[in-house]
Amino acid sequence: MSVKIRLARHGAKKRPFYRIVVADSESPRDGKFLENVGTYNPLTDPVEVVLNQERIKYWIDQGAIPTNTVKSLLKEQGVFAKLA
Repeated sequence: MSVKIRLARHGAKKRPFYRIVVADSESPRDGKFLENVGTYNPLTDPVEVVLNQERIKYWIDQGAIPTNTVKSLLKEQGVFAKLA
């Protein structure tokens, strides 16, 4: 089972809101997930990102792989600097 940290889309049509979730790579985008570790709202100015950094660190240590989009969000929030 390959685990990924990725975005799950919620919200209304044309008003996206994303949850940052840890999920099996084979599960659907908005389907079953293992844990909710944050949120991302691209519509606010500035963009609103809320992260549970302890749980993200735990899942990365367990071998979870963030997607490219989530990886860029984590870098912007300085999570990778705290992981080292």
